Amino acid sequence: MTIHDQVAALAREAGFAKAGIAPVPPPDEELSELNHFEPWIERGYAGEMEYLKRRDQANRPLRSSLRIAVPWARSVIVCAANYNTDAPRSIDPASPETGWIARYAWTGDAGQPTDYHDVLLRRLQRLEQSLQQAHGPFQSRCYVDTGPLVERVYAKYAGIGWIGKNTCILDQELGSWLFLGVILTALELPLAMPLRVAEDRCGSCTRCIDACPTGALVAPYQMDASLCISYLTIEKRGPIAEPLRAHMGRQVFGCDICQDVCPWNRKAPSTRADEFQPREGLVNPALQWLAEMTAEGFRDTFRGSPIRRTKRSGLRRNAVVAMGNSGDRGFSPVLEKLAADEDPIVAAHARWAAKKLASS
Repeated sequence: MTIHDQVAALAREAGFAKAGIAPVPPPDEELSELNHFEPWIERGYAGEMEYLKRRDQANRPLRSSLRIAVPWARSVIVCAANYNTDAPRSIDPASPETGWIARYAWTGDAGQPTDYHDVLLRRLQRLEQSLQQAHGPFQSRCYVDTGPLVERVYAKYAGIGWIGKNTCILDQELGSWLFLGVILTALELPLAMPLRVAEDRCGSCTRCIDACPTGALVAPYQMDASLCISYLTIEKRGPIAEPLRAHMGRQVFGCDICQDVCPWNRKAPSTRADEFQPREGLVNPALQWLAEMTAEGFRDTFRGSPIRRTKRSGLRRNAVVAMGNSGDRGFSPVLEKLAADEDPIVAAHARWAAKKLASS
């Protein structure tokens, strides 16, 4: 059994749908995807995500090469967990009184909310322990969205899937509803080990690019993250630029549009994992509930949830923007009250939303 097959088998036992291993750096990688990282930052595409811009003492972007950030790493194990559920899509008809929370953030239940970071980390640690037992002690480190690397690049060379035109990893059977977790290791891979790189099957399709409301997909395989609705609703602090607000639709946390229109997701299987099943009230959530949420309500509702990242102010800001885009003048009294909210960001966006409704 090759180390790739061993990793895949042990990863399945740990609860992952798919896994593989790639060398550091992948073949020719310093001259391809990762080589574009610094120019991508220089164009302003990272927005306010300062963690992506961190540099080493030689002023090199840490994420431009894993050799820079983690010199001892010789291989990367990439694991994928399916989080798709049998539930509506963001592009399906819905009440104008509701918003949209990205599918990945529906996890857990009211009593024990579950953040996918914690779920994946436990699975990675189980896999790490199994590999240590099989190969003896070796240096390793587990990451879920926090490592100094571009996960999708290593996912490509580990055989998880190809990088789609929407910049997501795509598998022809699982689609793109995949959480990625990685284990950096000091394991040297055999030089003759063949890589299992998936063939790009996007073809001439541009549905994701055509469907992006803010034009964040500036070209095939290239995203201006500062325009992405996921960035605007989660990472962006303070006011959202007015020209972008009207294009955000009813998205209040993240955005699934480019994945919902992807043909490869039409028949993507649903997960059976209890941890990834939708919580009541988070699929098409009521906008007024979100906009008027108290500090205590936010804390209790989203304890242990990835939604905490946007903070209460950001979630309420996003909800009033969605109200303004709803076309539902029934929100006018609520927006009038929120226009005087103690949070100046919420108040400013509520005034914009009320004006937009009045003119609709």
